[in-house]
Amino acid sequence: MTKTIYTINRKGGATMLNFELVGIKFKELREQSGLTQRQIAGYLNIDQSYISKCEKNERQFSVDILEKTGNLFGCGVDYFTSSECKYLPLPFALRAKSITTEDLETIAVMNKLVLNLRYMEGLMKGE
Repeated sequence: MTKTIYTINRKGGATMLNFELVGIKFKELREQSGLTQRQIAGYLNIDQSYISKCEKNERQFSVDILEKTGNLFGCGVDYFTSSECKYLPLPFALRAKSITTEDLETIAVMNKLVLNLRYMEGLMKGE
């Protein structure tokens, strides 16, 4: 069963959120990055079973979790909630035998800076 809720957007229209889509996109990003549920859970400071349940559409991610995850993967919350939003990955090189929670936090900070820069460049171009 697909769970949906409605939110009111800035223009006053209703937007339907599909939590199944959120879980699918979250899992795709996690797997494409080569990260495990346990690694992401450590970064998000939550239990690994919560991620598992959300990816299976048994629970829903909070907006805070999606924002923090978006920072890590270099995308906005709208990527998780919209089938029309495109993902432009932010490539980076990391030489390490394993990735720690601190590494993920550093990557998230850098990605947030790049996202802000992209946004500001878009404003300057009138997009």
